[in-house]
Amino acid sequence: MNGKLIIGFIVISALLAGAAIYYLQVYAYYQPVAANTPAAEIHLAPTAGGPADAMLVSDFQGIDADSSPLRFRGCFVTPMTLAMLTETYKVYAKPTPLIAPSWFGCFDAGQITQDLASGTAVAFLSDKDIHPGVDRVVAVYADGRAYAWQQLNESADQ
Repeated sequence: MNGKLIIGFIVISALLAGAAIYYLQVYAYYQPVAANTPAAEIHLAPTAGGPADAMLVSDFQGIDADSSPLRFRGCFVTPMTLAMLTETYKVYAKPTPLIAPSWFGCFDAGQITQDLASGTAVAFLSDKDIHPGVDRVVAVYADGRAYAWQQLNESADQ
């Protein structure tokens, strides 16, 4: 009888710990990013150098967390055309969209990765070293849909 109680306690403790870890990873640290805040400002780095230009953005949805600079994700629409963007702003060489929590439905990292590989979307440098070793990247589609995330840059690989 005592063995069953001990095993039951261990199983219940493991289930509670697993549920707590899942909640902390997927929900606890994320906060919505309001559209008209500095955190929601999307910039693009000009090919000629100099300070980044503000990007025209509407219908912004975003999330971020203080626990990691890599947790930022944003979805929005821009009237800026791909032709103008590719002529004016730096194309990002190795874009790697990071997976967003499943409850943030507008950001599909797998689809964005496929579209970047096929050329359906083009990635641009938004902010170099927005945090040390972290760049903000923006992927833009021809129809104006755009997605932003933060990823480690080459200085973090060293």
